[in-house]
Amino acid sequence: MTRWMLGAAMSLWFVCPAVAGHLDAKAVNEAARPEKPVAADKTSAPATKLQILLDRAQFSPGQIDGKLGENAQKALKAFAEQNGLSVDKTIAPELWDKLNAASEGPVLVDYEITDADVKGPFLKKLPAKLDDMKSLEALSFTSPLEGLSEKFHMSEELLRTLNPGKSFDKSGETIVVANVPARRELPRIVRIEIDKPHAALKAFEASGRLVAFYPASIGSPDRPTPTGTLKVTATDERPTYHYNPEYKFKSVKSKKPFEVKPGPNNPVGSYWIGLSAQGYGIHGTAEPDRVSKSASHGCVRLTNWDARVLGENVKRGTPVVFLDAPTESSSKQRASTAGKRAAN
Repeated sequence: MTRWMLGAAMSLWFVCPAVAGHLDAKAVNEAARPEKPVAADKTSAPATKLQILLDRAQFSPGQIDGKLGENAQKALKAFAEQNGLSVDKTIAPELWDKLNAASEGPVLVDYEITDADVKGPFLKKLPAKLDDMKSLEALSFTSPLEGLSEKFHMSEELLRTLNPGKSFDKSGETIVVANVPARRELPRIVRIEIDKPHAALKAFEASGRLVAFYPASIGSPDRPTPTGTLKVTATDERPTYHYNPEYKFKSVKSKKPFEVKPGPNNPVGSYWIGLSAQGYGIHGTAEPDRVSKSASHGCVRLTNWDARVLGENVKRGTPVVFLDAPTESSSKQRASTAGKRAAN
């Protein structure tokens, strides 16, 4: 079993039932290090805090849903390894302290809903099929709640749980949200790795240090992800989706090319990073809860917010390496970097 294998061994660490307790801002902000394994399928204050801390450290748990699920476990393991620490059945004091030290301020804060949050326009319903999207003027959010959830990287369910009785469609209403930055600046990224076996994207700076980790949906049987090395060619913060009949998607009836207008619920989300192979890119998604849990149509799919952070910090020409297994050279480089940090 490799260091990164999360399978049965990892699941055993986090499946023990745990009493979630009352989930509110005070409980989450004051959550102490859990001394027992955190349940993967239960919403809890420690899990919510861990997810937000990981998000702020650029080791993304994907959508923040208050649970220490598979994506959060992967991010936690990556953060631990990057800092020369180990992950055991319980979260070690050193790991908890390192995460808390990586950012400042409470993990949950009050937010006053603005006119822009509720203005819209909103879709009455998001079509399930691509054919039905081509006539829409924009692939907007379906409600203020969906927009606010994405703005703060949260699931709608968690946002409701933290704000019982609150209305999300009224300007001036104060709600509790994850304290995550709207924009982030990363060190210069010189290499991106697409880790196919572990459904993750990793970004490295010149020293070989991992500066960002994101869960990702990678490829599908009908349109597999590329192999080898490509390069970043362009970025687009309002991408239009172009359907090519040569894709021959089983769910699409149209035999002619068509376009789907921009918006956060566009099939490629609200951000696109083009790669040097026609039709392939790294992009967002309309379904952040399914990232790394479902296949993509050949591209690399991240949450909209993770795709945006990466796109705003990557340069044209940056190599993107698709790995079917960790390469010996990259593994040695990361091991060497970790050893230097431990020595210091």
